[in-house]
Amino acid sequence: MKKVTKKRIKRREWTKEDIKELKAHSKSRTPVIKISKMTKRTIGALRQKALHLGIGLGHQR
Repeated sequence: MKKVTKKRIKRREWTKEDIKELKAHSKSRTPVIKISKMTKRTIGALRQKALHLGIGLGHQR
């Protein structure tokens, strides 16, 4: 039997362009799921970066 291994996720650094794009999506209130698919980053990674930058993502309650 072959040993099944998990797909390893590689970390990618946040570039200035990535941060600009995230801020633009924050301002236009794009849903986090759409941003995630466009940037190929997880929802958790997007939320953590937004929290670190002090910006909101998605809808505001």
